[in-house]
Amino acid sequence: MPERLSPALQAVSDAVLAVASQRSVEEVLQQLVDRARELAGARYAALGTPDGAGGFSRFLVAGMSDELVAAMGPLPRTHGLLGAMLETPKSFRTEDIHAHPRFRGWWPREHPDMRSFLGVPIVAPEGVIGAFYLTDKEDGGAFDAGDQELIELLAAHAAIAITNARLYERSRELSTLSERNRLALELHDVVSQKLFSLVLTAEAAGTLLDRDPPAARGHVTRLRELAREALEELRSLILELRPPDLARDGLGGALRKHVEVLRALHPVAIDLEIDDGATGADAGDGEVLRVAQEALHNALRHAAASRVRVRLDERGGDVVLEVADDGVGFVPGDAELRSRRLGLTSMEERARRLGGRLEIRSAPGAGTTVRLEARRG
Repeated sequence: MPERLSPALQAVSDAVLAVASQRSVEEVLQQLVDRARELAGARYAALGTPDGAGGFSRFLVAGMSDELVAAMGPLPRTHGLLGAMLETPKSFRTEDIHAHPRFRGWWPREHPDMRSFLGVPIVAPEGVIGAFYLTDKEDGGAFDAGDQELIELLAAHAAIAITNARLYERSRELSTLSERNRLALELHDVVSQKLFSLVLTAEAAGTLLDRDPPAARGHVTRLRELAREALEELRSLILELRPPDLARDGLGGALRKHVEVLRALHPVAIDLEIDDGATGADAGDGEVLRVAQEALHNALRHAAASRVRVRLDERGGDVVLEVADDGVGFVPGDAELRSRRLGLTSMEERARRLGGRLEIRSAPGAGTTVRLEARRG
């Protein structure tokens, strides 16, 4: 492997380990965009994934301020050179983007002028699913074959991250339990990407074995850690997919068993309080339990919390469920975040089916509380 590929290998490794550390897909793709810009020496970089309707479902940028992005308005359409890079699996370089016959088509007034350009499609087995766009070489020159090789390596692994995300989102949307379980077992994003991390880290260790033995030993150590984490994730997934026996255990008993499993698999402290009145059985208990599972999943996977508190009780015929964590928090009304976290919408839909009310209280740095109130009987 050429010496020049080693920074790209590190960039890919960092991005994949970000997935394995349970960061969101948006964060991982943003990291890829940032590293692409650095590696190619570009002033601006972007990564776009088409929505199939002439627009982009995601368009992440690097090198532009938030104010500039906002001034340029909504996401661009897939026309001009942006669209051209989605029509072929071949990369494209030019010293002057203005000279390309498809340059015209989308250029907001606030958009900075750009000249040198490197476009690299992100290709999956089913075809082109996105593209990297890099413009304006910072040294004033043009992008070269080495730059293209680096970004093509990043694009190959970006395809895996995007595909895994789509498969997992599809599995979440399936209505039948058997199909959902089958896809979840095969395509669960955290496990599949941890296994991908194992492969990539092994490749890195092999590359460095002769040239840099200490660094290779570091990768081997990381391999052991990833293997252990993947085993724990698989065990957790298998246990969580077992359908709870609500008829036998009641809502309180099923929730208690679920929390016991999570305590064994995660280092986070989980406190559980269950009122005696909430231990019976009700037709809507399955929906309540699913809300609890989703809220716990978010707290343990995404919140970076040190403690989670779960409380279940019954007040005047209403079941009250509360899941609170001391994690990083978020803005519940953020439309972009909601488009990525299907679990928030899922919990709200379950609450509506119960004729109940779901409240999500959170703020950056202030933890999150999910509270469900629903009628029983």
